[in-house]
Amino acid sequence: MDGKVVLLGIFLLIVSPCFSINIFQLLGQSYRKNLIQFREDPQFGNKKILDEYDFIVVGAGAAGATVARRLAEVSEWNILLLEAGGEESLITSLPSIAHYLQFTNYNWAYHTEKELHACKGLVNKTCPWPAGKGLGGSTIINNNMYTRGNVRDFDRWAEAGNPGWSYNDVLPYFIKNENIEVPELKKSPYHGVGGPLPISYPAYKSKLVDAFLESASEVGMPVGDYNAPGSHVGFSRIQSTTSNGRRITSARAYLHDNLKNLHVVEFGYVTKILIDDRTKVAYGVEFMKNKRKRKVLAKKEVIISAGTFNSAKLLMLSGIGPKEHLNSLGINTVSDLRVGDNLQEHPSFAGLTFLVNETVAFVPDRIYRDLISEAFKIYDKKSFMATLPPEAVGYVKTKYNKDIGDIPDIEYIFMSSSLAGEGGLGGSIGRRSMGVPDKLFYETYNGVLARDTWSIWVMLMYPESRGQVRLRSANPFEKPVINANFFTHPLDLKRIVEGIKMTIELSKTKAFQKYGSTLHKTPLLGCRHLEFGSDPYWECCIETMTMQMHHQSGTCKMGPEWDRNAVVNSQLKVYGVNNLRVIDCSIMPTITGAHTVAPTYMIGEKGADLVKSTWLNKA
Repeated sequence: MDGKVVLLGIFLLIVSPCFSINIFQLLGQSYRKNLIQFREDPQFGNKKILDEYDFIVVGAGAAGATVARRLAEVSEWNILLLEAGGEESLITSLPSIAHYLQFTNYNWAYHTEKELHACKGLVNKTCPWPAGKGLGGSTIINNNMYTRGNVRDFDRWAEAGNPGWSYNDVLPYFIKNENIEVPELKKSPYHGVGGPLPISYPAYKSKLVDAFLESASEVGMPVGDYNAPGSHVGFSRIQSTTSNGRRITSARAYLHDNLKNLHVVEFGYVTKILIDDRTKVAYGVEFMKNKRKRKVLAKKEVIISAGTFNSAKLLMLSGIGPKEHLNSLGINTVSDLRVGDNLQEHPSFAGLTFLVNETVAFVPDRIYRDLISEAFKIYDKKSFMATLPPEAVGYVKTKYNKDIGDIPDIEYIFMSSSLAGEGGLGGSIGRRSMGVPDKLFYETYNGVLARDTWSIWVMLMYPESRGQVRLRSANPFEKPVINANFFTHPLDLKRIVEGIKMTIELSKTKAFQKYGSTLHKTPLLGCRHLEFGSDPYWECCIETMTMQMHHQSGTCKMGPEWDRNAVVNSQLKVYGVNNLRVIDCSIMPTITGAHTVAPTYMIGEKGADLVKSTWLNKA
């Protein structure tokens, strides 16, 4: 029966993403217990919301779920976790359909404003910018990639005036939350065993990923553990937040232990932090639940873990932000801070396509023809449904990289598929999730649709450009204004171009040539006036079909008091307001050279300890 349900859900989403916007949530309510084997937990039911708790945590993503769970380990504290979305569903446990989930209510579905140097060829000339909504946050809709970043990322945070955030300080928290399932890494001193979050290689592996790993030696790259210090430059299979071929979200890892002192509220949309005007003390929140405004108080602290966009938005709605901006919207300023500035992301290019001469790739059309048989193998971790769209990564240094040692500036995200490999009924979801319109897609890739292909998405690891988040109005239900400002610093574009050229050279290795790999050379629509393969051509391609990686960070910057852009201190306390912290990836001073979910779990673990230290020492 489960296979039939999955088949129905996927079919409806393929045929009409808009029609099936809620289908997966509905399926999950009926079948979640059988597929992902959660206990029916009364904390997610209709438990009465109290008037007051010790701590209120807003947002149940990687950080929020972690913080709430760890604070609840103190049995005498009562914790309220408020989440704007709902529970996971049956379908969200399948790693292979991350792109599809972006068309459901599990996504806030944000967009950038029109960009000067990016997203020029996308729908409405804006970049779609997914952000997870629900118990699990972005861990519901991400690609499950677990990469911590570089040693220097965290040492630089500490050197910038944030004591306690060096690599040696944060490593114990990475280890604490991890249960490594990769056999050869279980004895590593840099990995944890017994933590709540399982880390494994993807259950399904294509033949092409072997070619990628074999190509490493031909270009002088090692194959190793990119999450260990001194090993960041090199190639590897992906370490992922999956177990036995199933997605593990922060909710599944942290929130299903029936802790009586942890109250989890779904569909609780927080609209304002309550702050005493006289004392500048945060004492609760206002939120909407079942179309009714509610108020709940916090005896000790309010903790905001709503993510880079929504944490900044909620602070500004509550009077914490740039005074000139708040004044323009009629919002009284409680603390004049540069909330919303310092927005950072890993811009990428996903348009490269390499054709191969064997049936070895992940081709949506071929898979959907066999969908019925696959749906009935839903429990089989070798099924394509257990695969991750990215299978491996490579970390390389371009000619622009002046850092000494193993500090790469480009990440290769290896896919045994490509945009061009899409085609037919089911193959358009990936590129639609990236905002690629029909005309650009078909005029560039027609003739190679549904062919066996592979691709590398070229990701910039340390952008110089900075964006900004602002309120659209004082209405808490309006989406924020997001100016990504991609490529406003010219070096960002040049690094990605160099990464593209290095990828093309990689395709010429013997490992890939045994499959007859050839670059698809139809020029991208909008860039045909430039010589194919030239630097100006690739720059045009990147600006035309820009991709972001859901790695938004930095809008509530952590820094010392003398840093005029700092919003929180090294204890994650908001400047100018007492009993209020921000604990999520918005506090990153600079983005890590990593997919941000692993550092966000770490921030949640460390943030919870900071809160415990404050209040347990007061006892």
